[in-house]
Amino acid sequence: MGLREIAGQLECGRLGRYGLSMSLYIAPNEDVVPTPGQPKIKEVRAYVSRSDEYGASDVHDTPDSHWIMGLPDADGGWDHQRTHPPITNPMSRFPKYAGSRSSWGVARVPTVIVEIEDDEGRVGVGVSTGGEAAAFLIEQHLSMFVEGQNVRDRSVIWEQMWRASIHYSRKGLGVHAISAIDIALWDLAGKTLNEPVYHLMGGRTKQRVPVYATTSRPDLAQEMGFHGAKVPLPYGPSAGSAGLGKNVEFIGNWREQVGRDFPLMLDCYMALDLQYAVELARALAPFHLKWIEEPLMPDEYVAHAKLARKLESLGTTVYFATGEHEYTGYGFQQLIEAGVGLLQPDVMWMGGPTEFARVVAQARAQAVAVVPHGCGVYGYYMAMAFDHINLAEFMMMSEAADTIAPNFGTVFKNEPLPEAGYITLPETPGFGLELNRDALNLVRPYEH
Repeated sequence: MGLREIAGQLECGRLGRYGLSMSLYIAPNEDVVPTPGQPKIKEVRAYVSRSDEYGASDVHDTPDSHWIMGLPDADGGWDHQRTHPPITNPMSRFPKYAGSRSSWGVARVPTVIVEIEDDEGRVGVGVSTGGEAAAFLIEQHLSMFVEGQNVRDRSVIWEQMWRASIHYSRKGLGVHAISAIDIALWDLAGKTLNEPVYHLMGGRTKQRVPVYATTSRPDLAQEMGFHGAKVPLPYGPSAGSAGLGKNVEFIGNWREQVGRDFPLMLDCYMALDLQYAVELARALAPFHLKWIEEPLMPDEYVAHAKLARKLESLGTTVYFATGEHEYTGYGFQQLIEAGVGLLQPDVMWMGGPTEFARVVAQARAQAVAVVPHGCGVYGYYMAMAFDHINLAEFMMMSEAADTIAPNFGTVFKNEPLPEAGYITLPETPGFGLELNRDALNLVRPYEH
């Protein structure tokens, strides 16, 4: 049969009698409609905070004197009280922005808070980064795929939001907006069924969630009972060989202080290039780091693959970890195929709990470890629900990293905090969080 004849047969629909089909859509799908008698989602609302208190914005919305901003003394030294070690970052190569992170506006895109209310008055809450820009997408576009639906149908809601936003989304802000909605949907589902989210995702896999501390003071984290500590790398490639030497000295000093058996991890915050990362890993091998995190910019997939091969050739047992700035299962599959050994999805950014569960399944099937990035209580719920996750991250948000403070600052009234290196999660429905409205001064910049 020639091409013209085949085309004619297709046009006439005659090839169907030969059992030929273009896909498995052999019967038309019908729209998912809420089951009669079950509540429908009435409204999606997106807010930003106008509070001046910490917690109204990104985790970096802190004074320059806070350790997380990376502010050394004029001579480059620090005392851990008034000043703190520098932190290399994607902007360190530009002298104008090589100082504190506030110099390049890391916290200028603040938090977006989503409320989803059903017609029986229950409200689910979700949080991500994106501020008014994300609020616009949520109110003016994504809400149309949520309102009128039932919260039990979260998978189809997610797929419709993902496909409908593909022309402006795929990564970054658009997926942050989807994540905030998805988190709010899971929170509402838990409140609807009177169950904590981890029960909806399969139930508890641990009695408590072990946590490590991201901090400028591993010694204090060890004293507080954390199961390891992660420190930011002070210097990047632009600091030259002198900076490399200072990095080695920095890690060596911490290893000496906390001892050989206390897990130490290193966060490179996308600041390195391939060759520098290899040299750094070689130089730090004697200090037995548990992992080296995010050495490269997230879209440098070819460089990720080359780095994974070079680390393997060194014979080092350190994990090559990354993923906090990656999105959806498609992006994480690229990291897996590149040879990354430890994925760090952030459930507040990468697509929400619905997509997080898919990424964990991908990683488990391909023998890749998972430790959630940051995201406070939401990461603990993910760790509780999946046996493949053995550890979660706690960000030390006190200014000198010397006391335990809520990761979300003033956003919630009842954020669970670690005791002796463990987080105990409540049986409260949903994510068990209550917005601190009195402190937040919430504003709804767009309505529909």
